[in-house]
Amino acid sequence: MKANQLELYPVRPVTNPHEIHAQVPGSKSITNRALLLAAMADGKTCLHSVLFSDDSRVFMQALLDLGFEVDIDETNACVTITGLGGRIPKECAEVYVGSAGTAARFLTAFLGLSIGRYRMTCSEQMQKRPMKELLGALEEIGVRIEYEQEPYHFPFTIGMGRLRTNSTTVCIDKSSQFLSALLIAKPLLPPAFEIHITGTHGMKYVEITEKMIADFHTGDYIIEPDVSAACYFYAMGAILGQKSIVANVHFDSMQGDLAFLHVLEKMGCQLRETEEGIELIPGKQLHGGSFDFSEFSDQALTMAAIAVFADSDVQIEGVDHIRMQECDRINAILCNLKEMGIEAAESDGVITIHPSKPHAAQIQTFDDHRVAMAFTMPGLIIDGIIIENPMCCRKTFENYFECLEQDLY
Repeated sequence: MKANQLELYPVRPVTNPHEIHAQVPGSKSITNRALLLAAMADGKTCLHSVLFSDDSRVFMQALLDLGFEVDIDETNACVTITGLGGRIPKECAEVYVGSAGTAARFLTAFLGLSIGRYRMTCSEQMQKRPMKELLGALEEIGVRIEYEQEPYHFPFTIGMGRLRTNSTTVCIDKSSQFLSALLIAKPLLPPAFEIHITGTHGMKYVEITEKMIADFHTGDYIIEPDVSAACYFYAMGAILGQKSIVANVHFDSMQGDLAFLHVLEKMGCQLRETEEGIELIPGKQLHGGSFDFSEFSDQALTMAAIAVFADSDVQIEGVDHIRMQECDRINAILCNLKEMGIEAAESDGVITIHPSKPHAAQIQTFDDHRVAMAFTMPGLIIDGIIIENPMCCRKTFENYFECLEQDLY
């Protein structure tokens, strides 16, 4: 039975380490931005190297539910979308965004600024995640929103009313997706419309959005490999003492998580650009230190999971906002480290980990794909690490455990 069909996944220690040559799916961040940009474009766009996961599938289904022509070819990782220049085929529809933050935020702005009325629903998990900053900014513009339960949370019905202003302000302290959503949907507003921001969280993701908007045109668009996913395999190389390369991940990637590789560099690893991809050459020992993860916080879990093997304390800074992601990720880190017998504490968004030899533990994933993927790594070194609900990886990397089995053992 495949790992993603199991309720529990027992991680096997790697007894015969060798060089890691991995291949990861397309970027989730780029895939979901590209899906909406293609739907807003005028004409057909063929997206290549598309990520197929729970998050991207729910986005594709939403576009289909809105009446867009979407041709899906999973075998070749291609999706062709016929855009209508910003117009939505159906002026009335119901859209489900699941647990996908990008779908929830991007489609909310797109539908909110469009002519029509659209009912938006989501998973129980997504109902708890922040939306108020984006919805408030849309209301300021003149978008009409009818909340069915708690204000500023799903479910709601949304659509453009009368334009009230030529500018709006959005706070991105909790998520940069609020700003990215408005930037992608901005062509639906008057050309002189201005978006003001407060906060600085996640500006690397905003830069991805701005670059994609500038570069996007109908025709063919190739999606980069997911650097967030690639980081797990580089981290594995660092703790197993083996060189690791992830195919087609290069230094010119526009994804912010590439910065995690430079953290590994500071911890004693070396990096080298090759034709195949970036090669990580591990040091003899993983060093501790203090590192700011505010611009690539998805990797805070990765760092926490490998910090147990460092030669001194590790501090993960700038991650207070990860309490409000798929789960409370600070709690997930502290809880699972404690289960493994590792002393750790958090204060004002700074996590301090005191490395020591971990022991067997059952990892609580809290239905969070990144918790499952990150905390698999200690189990490559020590026996007895068991991952609860490995199926949650379907959110972004559905064959993660199959890739791990193929590339490491």
